[in-house]
Amino acid sequence: MLIPAIVDVAARNADWQAFVMSSLVTGLVGLLLSVAVGGALAEGLNMRQTFVLTTLAWMSLPAFGALPFLWLGVGYADAVFEAVSGFTTTGSTVLSGLDGLPPGLLVWRSLMQWMGGVGIIVMAIVLLPFLRIGGMQLFQTENSDRSEKIVARSIELVRLIGVSYLFLTVMCALAFWGTGMSVFDAVNHAFTTIATGGYSTHDLSFGYFANPVTAWVAITFMLIGSLPFVLIIQALRGQPIALWRDPQVRAFLGFVALVCMVVTVYLGLQHRVPFGDALRMATFNMISVVTGTGYAYGDYTTWGPPIIVLALLLKFVGGCTGSTTGGIKVFRFLVFFGTVRAHLRRMVRPNRVLAEEYGKTRLTSELSFSVLAFLVVYMGTVGVITLMLASFDLDLVTALSAAATAVGNVGPGLGPIIGPSGNFASLPDGAKWILSFAMLMGRLELFTVLVLLDPDFWSR
Repeated sequence: MLIPAIVDVAARNADWQAFVMSSLVTGLVGLLLSVAVGGALAEGLNMRQTFVLTTLAWMSLPAFGALPFLWLGVGYADAVFEAVSGFTTTGSTVLSGLDGLPPGLLVWRSLMQWMGGVGIIVMAIVLLPFLRIGGMQLFQTENSDRSEKIVARSIELVRLIGVSYLFLTVMCALAFWGTGMSVFDAVNHAFTTIATGGYSTHDLSFGYFANPVTAWVAITFMLIGSLPFVLIIQALRGQPIALWRDPQVRAFLGFVALVCMVVTVYLGLQHRVPFGDALRMATFNMISVVTGTGYAYGDYTTWGPPIIVLALLLKFVGGCTGSTTGGIKVFRFLVFFGTVRAHLRRMVRPNRVLAEEYGKTRLTSELSFSVLAFLVVYMGTVGVITLMLASFDLDLVTALSAAATAVGNVGPGLGPIIGPSGNFASLPDGAKWILSFAMLMGRLELFTVLVLLDPDFWSR
């Protein structure tokens, strides 16, 4: 919080006081908690404590992250919504007139997404395999403790993640700056691009920048942010082939390339858009949606009903596991289709023994069930959130796309209200609270929160 305070001081903006006061409150609470806990957790956390800590950490971060917005006069529901959207890298916003907002506030929004992005990576690589959520046990490595304790040997992996994340952010900022962005815009957009967050410093998002190369830089780093970070670290250490060997990376890149080419051809045939422009617009917007970044490069909802339906479906996909993206994740689709294929083969030859694999890992019945259960709960959660939003007299497109956007941590929804050219400001406060909770549930992979609602979890 002191970073945006320094930015406001440099810009001679009096809003620096809001960030200083917020930092004092946050620091005081953190100090008191640190003193109260002492060394009680020095031996590590068991599984039950890890579930509770993970959920409470992601709830408390936006609770304190909302303080600067409150000091600056933003309503409580709006402040929490903006902070939750920031830390979960969803990118939905209730703020308008971004071009005229104080620079410190814009930096704070970008910083929230940047911090949330690295937090998501650490959670996906270290915690979720340990908690065995939604098939994440597939990615349990020597760095994810298999015992009842999470111990300090994951610290080295976290350090590598942090260094690589910072390196990619700097490279992204330099690339943006090289295309003609101001230093301020380049740094802010680097924060939110590598985090696949989507907060911009302009109402027009990337439509504000005239240089087409800027869009291609964003496309490149959105794709990088959607790849498994463990494999990115290996690539940076001289093993780039590790990325291509991963089945979900190949499936994800192939799927994205197919979607972008289909939309490019559609724009050329249906709207007579020149090939170069069509390729850039289609690639940027489809990658922004499928990775959950949420940047806008024009309003793709004006391209016709087929693109609107496609965009809605892409909101469910997401990128690779261990990345900063939201959504269901590609590996779960691969496990699901592999399970369905094995079932169809057994129907033809009931006595045949089939071993479905993900890469070199055999898909066990427990793993397949975990993924299928996640898919059912995910779709059910979107349905329930849609019904809850519809109770506020929102139309079906707005309610459904808002629910899919929140649970998938995508960003803008569809329709005239919350579409790429709108925002969430006009929604009722009750709907904003529901969406804030949905964003947290989606970021925590649903089961991390739902397990806390089970009475057996709390019984000894």
